[in-house]
Amino acid sequence: MSLKKSKDIRELCYPFIYEQSALCDYEIITDELCATLGGVISELEDDERFADIYRFLDELQPKIFNLNGSIRGKQAIFEEQIQWLREHFDRYQTEIEGRLKGFVLPRGGRAVQLIHACRSQCKKTVRALVAVDAEGIDVPDELHRFANMLCNLFFRLTVVINGRLGIVEPAYTSKSYNLKPPKPVKAKTN
Repeated sequence: MSLKKSKDIRELCYPFIYEQSALCDYEIITDELCATLGGVISELEDDERFADIYRFLDELQPKIFNLNGSIRGKQAIFEEQIQWLREHFDRYQTEIEGRLKGFVLPRGGRAVQLIHACRSQCKKTVRALVAVDAEGIDVPDELHRFANMLCNLFFRLTVVINGRLGIVEPAYTSKSYNLKPPKPVKAKTN
């Protein structure tokens, strides 16, 4: 049996929710990212130690909705937004320079945990873009680049916030991978 949209608008949470397309999944993931980021912003709002991060995230949040609609609607993420993100990336990378020697366990207060959730949602966003592209839907190059960089920037922000609070993330040594970048997994052929 195939699910069908109700004719009662109160029973329809999103106009495209019944699509069998990765595009709808992408839009839901980026919607979740925007909402989670709103939680981070609220957590940092009244803390002067993080006023710069608050301002950055406050300006970033609408860009997430721009990312959301840039496939089905009009593209709204371009090189200019990537450059803007790059400037913030470099600023926060400079602040944490020398602090990270390898993998760390994600630790920290509520804002940091929410940023880690945002980081994970960025990865889901990129994976959804890969699926959208695989379905033959045109995906502007800037979208996956923006989402990838944003994922990496979110990680740096967790280290910045923890550093300003005097929290040091515990080092993590994987028992699954060595320090060399993992080789791509090849599909088995029969």
